This record gives sequence, structure tokens and C-alpha cells, in this order.
Amino acid sequence: MPELSRRRRLLVLAICCTSLLIVSLDNTILNVALPSMQKELHASVSGLQWTIDAYTLVLASLLMLGGSTADRIGRRRIFQVGLTLFTAGSLLCSLAPGLGWLIAFRMVQAVGGSMLNPVAMSIITNTFTDPKERARAIGVWGGVVGISMAAGPIVGGALVESVGWRSIFWINLPVGLLALVMTARFVPESRAPKPRRPDPVGQLLVIALLGSVTYGIIEGSAAGWTSPLILGCFALALGSLAGLLTYERRRHEPLVELGFFRSVPFSGATAIGVSAFAALGGFLFLNTLYLQNGRGLSALHAGLFMLPMAAMTLVCAPLSGRLVSARGPRLPLVLGGTAMTASGLMFAAFDAQSTDAALFTAYVLFGIGFGLINAPITNTAVSGMPRSRAGVAAAIVSTSRQVGQSLGVAVIGAAVAAGLQLTGWWIIAACGLAVLLLGTITTGRWATGTAERAAARLGPGSTRPAAASLPTRSGSR
Repeated sequence: MPELSRRRRLLVLAICCTSLLIVSLDNTILNVALPSMQKELHASVSGLQWTIDAYTLVLASLLMLGGSTADRIGRRRIFQVGLTLFTAGSLLCSLAPGLGWLIAFRMVQAVGGSMLNPVAMSIITNTFTDPKERARAIGVWGGVVGISMAAGPIVGGALVESVGWRSIFWINLPVGLLALVMTARFVPESRAPKPRRPDPVGQLLVIALLGSVTYGIIEGSAAGWTSPLILGCFALALGSLAGLLTYERRRHEPLVELGFFRSVPFSGATAIGVSAFAALGGFLFLNTLYLQNGRGLSALHAGLFMLPMAAMTLVCAPLSGRLVSARGPRLPLVLGGTAMTASGLMFAAFDAQSTDAALFTAYVLFGIGFGLINAPITNTAVSGMPRSRAGVAAAIVSTSRQVGQSLGVAVIGAAVAAGLQLTGWWIIAACGLAVLLLGTITTGRWATGTAERAAARLGPGSTRPAAASLPTRSGSR
């Protein structure tokens, strides 16, 4: 892809961020609308879980396929297909006559979404070739999540109260269409120098793994944890995992590039992505139900209550990008993990819901923590990786985020269904602690060395990394 002017690069970044905005906004708006959906569609807790997890599961299952397909046949082309499907799926969701149809149309949205975020990140990686400029771009990318968290609850609450929950999907239509037009005009086409072949067996194993484990967790309370159905789901998950590891190791061009995991920073970023987004998914799910069903707040007032968390995410995400650029990923990961752990502990051990002051403090801490974590996840994952593998690497990390959110909603929702809400807060605190520990362990010089060796093993193109090795000054040693 030819070098673009600074103005054109920023325009490409804005277009890519638009795709992240509609996907992230869709999730935050949906959480605010859950109680209204529950009443109108007569949905159980597990039904609410499926409105979220049907989307995240399909998204997680197809992200790597979307990234590798874009690298092969054209990133702009796949990005445009994704925008079209996501926008059409949003329209269908707004017309859903029942819970089953809504879940099915959410899956259509997810198919489109799987072609957006990893492909957009790949476009950004190939557009911003300077490591420091890329770190700042990724910080802006992370800031969009904060914007969606800030705007989502308020916009969603206002729409739910004034028009109804179906209107939350309408907002995607004009934004999606605008992004589609802008992409055709301003985003240059790019492909990997050496296209990767499809891996249908690996794709089916990923779908079986994620689908079976999530179904088992969500339906375990209702069906019984020792029932043949649930035990069969977990057995299928284990078998799929074993098959995936065995099969992918033997393929020349696997769907899941296991060689990436020889890089400690990449493995750490993947695990941190799972932990951080599991905490986010569970946090939003628990608080939405608490504020509207527990406190009896309206959808709009519930959104306003969570504004401190969203505002801090908005502020800290670009700050995190600058910290990563200047000092490496360790400092924002340690600070973010500490803040997220403290927030979970305030709910689990100190009854943060007892007063508004304590509740807002816990929200602020979680917003700071999540805002600081998102940028270093992406930057660490692509650090040292060949540009030719950027789509696959970005897709694996994006998959970790969606897997984490799906598992967070599944596990913590199962705890709520079993009357163990306090356990959910302990799980969120444990996720924050995992971020803190992993961020400390996987960002030093030894870890950076493993990333360089992993890139060297990936073959042709490894001499042109997606990002230079991150700084090892104080904060990243």
C-alpha cells in the first residue's frame, strides 16, 4: 500500500473508528435496553444472556476468518461487506417479532461485525507505519470505546424511554451507510503479499469450541450441571480444543497461527483481552439489572448513573495510547489492572451499592482501569509481528476480547441466575488482578525477546514487523 499523506491517514483512521463506534455503541445501548426487552419479550435471565452472547459468540468465531480473508482478497472490500451486513442486521433487529428472531438477527449483525474491527485494525496497522504514530492511533481507536460507553447508555436510555427498545438499532443505519460511502472514496485497497488459504476444518473447530462451552455455562443452571446435555457440551468443548491444537499445528497456513503464541507479549495480550472484557461484560450486565430492576431507575437515569465510568474510559483511553508510545505497555496495564481490581473489590467486599458516593467511586475506578487497558492490548499484540500477518494477529486479539465478553456475561449471568450475585463481583475483581499480574509478567525485556524470536520463525516478511519493539525504559522492563 503506498504511503499516504498525514491528512489521508487521519481520514482513514476516522473511517475505521466509525466501524468500531457502531459495534461498541450497539453493545452499550443494548445493555441499557435489556430490562425493557425482558418485559416486552417475556425473556428469562438466560434469554437476556443470549441476546448478548449470540452476537459475541458468532463474532468471536468468525473474526479470524474475517481477518485472514481480508488479507487474502482485499481489506477494503471485506470491510465494505461487513458494513453492509452489520447495517442490514441492525434493521432486521429493529423489526424482530420475538426473542428467537432477535437472537437470530443479532447473529446476522455479528457476521458483519466479524469483518469490521479486525480488518479496520489491519488497515490502521498498514496505514500508520511509524510505531509511535501507530501507538497514538491505537489510543484514539481505544478512545472510541470510551465514546461509545459514554454515549451509549444516555442515547440508549433516551431512545428506550421515548420510542422503545427497537429504536436502539436504528442509530446504526445512518452511521453504517455514511461509513460505507466514505470507505469507497477514501480507504485504499490493500492485501497481504502472500495470501493465506482458507481453513474450513479449523473454523468449524473454533465454532464448536466457543459455542459448546458458552451454551454449557448459560444453560447449566436450568438444565443441571451434571445433566447429560451440559456434560456433553463441556466434553465437546474439550474435544474441539484438543482437535484444534492438533490440527492447526500440522497446517502450513492455519486459521489460528499457533506460532504467534511463542511471543510472550502476544500471549499475554490475548489473556489480558479475555480477562478485561470478561470483567466489562459482567460489569455492564450486573449494573444494568441492578440499576433498573433493583433500584427501579428508568433506562435514561440508569445510563446517567453509569456516566462516570464511561467518562473516565473516554479520558484514559487516549492517555493510555500516549503512555504506551512513550514508556511501553507495562505502566498502563499495571495501573489499569489495579484500578479494575479495586472497583471489583468495592462491590464484592465493601458493599459499593450501599451509597451513591461509593457506587460512583467504583464506577470511576472501573472506567479508569478499562480505559487504560485497551490500547496496550492491541499495541503489545502486534509488536514485532510481520505486517503480512497483521490481519490474522489483530483478529486473534479481537477474538480474545469477544470471547472474554461472552464468557463474562455467561459466567456472571449464571451466577445471577443461581442467586450468587456477590460471586459475580468477586469474579470481576479476579479478572482485574489477572490483568495486573499478566501486565507485569509479559512486558519485560525477556518477553520482548520472545516476540522477536517468534517473528523470526514466521518466515518471509518477518523482517518488516508491524511495530518496532516497544521501549524497555522504566515502566516496561
